[in-house]
Amino acid sequence: MGKTPVRMKAVVYALSPFQQKVMSGLWRDIPGKIHHKISENWLNAALLLTPVIGTYSYAQWYKEQEKLAHRY
Repeated sequence: MGKTPVRMKAVVYALSPFQQKVMSGLWRDIPGKIHHKISENWLNAALLLTPVIGTYSYAQWYKEQEKLAHRY
């Protein structure tokens, strides 16, 4: 009992370099998508951005106070 070779068909997917609408769905309705993401995740964004902005503001204020310290 020998094995006989079986011819296999392969499916190859490729993207044409001439295809212009590859990412058209990504750019469609951008303001709506951004609004949806913000309204859905506003709490997470606030919890992330508040410490970052607060730390940055404090660092700027402290640096300014160091600059002005010699005036007193």
